[in-house]
Amino acid sequence: MQFDHSGLEILEDDECRALLSRAEIGRIVFTHHALPAVQPVNFVVDAGDIVIRTSRMSRLAKAAADTIVAFEIDEFDADARTGWSVVVVGPARHVTDPGDSSALEALPLHTWAPGERDYFIRIRPELITGRRISGSVTVPSPS
Repeated sequence: MQFDHSGLEILEDDECRALLSRAEIGRIVFTHHALPAVQPVNFVVDAGDIVIRTSRMSRLAKAAADTIVAFEIDEFDADARTGWSVVVVGPARHVTDPGDSSALEALPLHTWAPGERDYFIRIRPELITGRRISGSVTVPSPS
């Protein structure tokens, strides 16, 4: 196990990807009116990419076109003081090809938000990092 300078366990790339494939809700970080914005979203992983379904007129659809975004998932147990977090950074792009859109329609991506969600955004992970905090782990001292 490797630890960062804060004493958190560093998750390997394979474990980060496995956690991403099991989660349903994440947070996308993008720029809106030149300021950071964070929005919870339903998502699925398809061919290694994160796929989000939104409304064509949403602020997310307008802001996340050919830009770099961050995406985060996590799970915590406040009583046990344990948990993990995975952060992905990469370019977001609108899916414009009708064939690709049809294929994405078949994915198990069901949004919780009301209204029509007819627009897909793909995030290609270029940087994936993950951390875990565990109440039972003793952090080694720096040498």
